[in-house]
Amino acid sequence: MLIPSIDLMNGQIVQLVQGEKLKLAFDDFDYWIDRFSKYPLVQLIDLDAAMRQGSNASLISRFTDKLPCQIGGGLKSAEDGQRLLDLGAKRVIYGSSLFGGDNEADRKRHAILNLPFAENLKKQLGEEQLVFSVDTKNGKVAVKGWKESVDLTPEEAVTWLEDSCAAFLYTHVDTEGTMSGFPIEVAAILRACTAKQLIVAGGIKSADEITELDNMGVDAVAGMAVYSGAMEA
Repeated sequence: MLIPSIDLMNGQIVQLVQGEKLKLAFDDFDYWIDRFSKYPLVQLIDLDAAMRQGSNASLISRFTDKLPCQIGGGLKSAEDGQRLLDLGAKRVIYGSSLFGGDNEADRKRHAILNLPFAENLKKQLGEEQLVFSVDTKNGKVAVKGWKESVDLTPEEAVTWLEDSCAAFLYTHVDTEGTMSGFPIEVAAILRACTAKQLIVAGGIKSADEITELDNMGVDAVAGMAVYSGAMEA
């Protein structure tokens, strides 16, 4: 399944290369809402919130009123997720806040992952409304807008977090926005690590890739290929 991506930054829909270089920007929201209206799920990310440099919260209901969205970007608490659900989000995406225990007791359970936080999200929001984001840069999990990394592989993160969410979102930052192709072997490894829905992103360039991933039981988020016109949506 193809999941179109809407990334918001500075009040525009944007596409970045590897989370850093601005490549495309649009403000014709209604056009893209109409283009994506046929899809059962659309991914909406507030990049400013993810990078801790602002928020596009005022725009979110414009999309959730017309599109079935899973939304992420800088969520730090169950209350943050609930606010998005109240605005019409179908599911909410948590990433960086899952990594790093708040206290010594948390760290005794896992040195890097905040498992009590994940379990509390499940209790407060419900497993079916949770997507956990596990992104990598140079083979390690990347956090805080992909500016920092933790000493953890995506396979380890997925295995530990599986009991608390409905789906995993994996972004291969090294190829994000490049349209150079997603590393299919990575999807195969992650697919073997979890029975939950697995969604991948990063470099996807063609419908053939979407089909190959779909045959593995993996869904795909596409952004640059769609917005540049390389792939029909």
